[in-house]
Amino acid sequence: MSSKPVLIVGAGLAGLACATELHRRQIPFQSIEASDAPGGRVRTDKVDGFLLDRGFQVYLTAYPEGQKLLDYKRLQFGHFAPGALIHLNDKFHSVMDPWREPFAALSQILNPVGSMRDKLLVARLRAVSLAGRPEELLTKPETTTLAALRRYGFSENMIDRFFRPFFGGIMLDASLSVSSRMLEYVFRMMATGDTVLPAQGMGAIPAQLAEKLPAGSILCNAAVESVSGKELRLANGDRLHGSAVVVATDGAVAHKLIPQLPMVGARMSMTLYYAIEGKPPWKTPLILLNGNLDWPIQNVCLPNLICPSYAPAGQNLLSVTVLGDPSDADQKVDAAVRQQLGGWFQLDAAAWRLFRVYRIRNAHPARLPDSVLEMPPSLGDGRFVCGDHRFMASIQAALLSGRRAAEAVAEYVA
Repeated sequence: MSSKPVLIVGAGLAGLACATELHRRQIPFQSIEASDAPGGRVRTDKVDGFLLDRGFQVYLTAYPEGQKLLDYKRLQFGHFAPGALIHLNDKFHSVMDPWREPFAALSQILNPVGSMRDKLLVARLRAVSLAGRPEELLTKPETTTLAALRRYGFSENMIDRFFRPFFGGIMLDASLSVSSRMLEYVFRMMATGDTVLPAQGMGAIPAQLAEKLPAGSILCNAAVESVSGKELRLANGDRLHGSAVVVATDGAVAHKLIPQLPMVGARMSMTLYYAIEGKPPWKTPLILLNGNLDWPIQNVCLPNLICPSYAPAGQNLLSVTVLGDPSDADQKVDAAVRQQLGGWFQLDAAAWRLFRVYRIRNAHPARLPDSVLEMPPSLGDGRFVCGDHRFMASIQAALLSGRRAAEAVAEYVA
């Protein structure tokens, strides 16, 4: 085995999972991270007692890789209730998981979010999603999510009023053009586990992975300018030589460093955080969805109802997700959000303090049907690639891709 370390470009979830597996195998490595801390797209800013995830995110406890790598107890998860509130035609309608909340689900039988037949078809989707092993769902014949929902027999009303705001918000794609494999996989994860937030924000997930690695093994504030064979050239001019190189960045940076890699587009989103004093606009730990699909709001959450640590005592943190990257200035989007929410709750939202705006230009890799099958990590010359842009947009995919890259590296350097 070479005495040179494996060089991992990027300390996001994929890079951290790769480093974790190399460390377990006692293979020396060095992670090089361009930003000031590990985490990649999964970071949390702590400002004035608030926890601000960089873009609204949640974690699904059923993720197999997460169960292997993370100490769930230490993350102190707060749990969303299994369902959602959908704003439709000037009213809120609850849509609860009938297998977990059977009594609450009874009250929604006659609500306008889908027909009785639609509600029965959810049982069919659930049964298909739970059949076999989770990974088998990712090798099934695929189409778009929209086509799959129509094939199941869901009405256009159910698709528009529930799946576009709900699943479209998860995948940042209200057009539902993402793979049907993702629909069934995510549905299974949500049916077999909980939807949660860590007490210290989503950034606690990569932080927990990083703290298990050897001291000094993650070099931050070090941007990689180029990859040539097993050599890295940093922005400051330094050159690093390794026994292998793993590019664990997002798709755009990976393509820049290794032009032979296919360019994977990105889905964008915008998150606005508001600080609200006093009583919250609602009191149940549910996400709110925009069933009318009118701009700008996709979904709304009060993270402190899930984990009180997200906001100081006596205050609330309101998260609003807007899909895409609007050309409008922040002030115009903010005004539209306030007007829309003011109408929803019949209140004056002018007093809410706009705390921070995040425009996430690489929130999800935009992988379409026929491109979801996992790409091999090895490029065959001592260079390896991992990340959810190589597989599917999810924390599970990032962690799995990182581990599999490390396994391939171990074979190479043995």
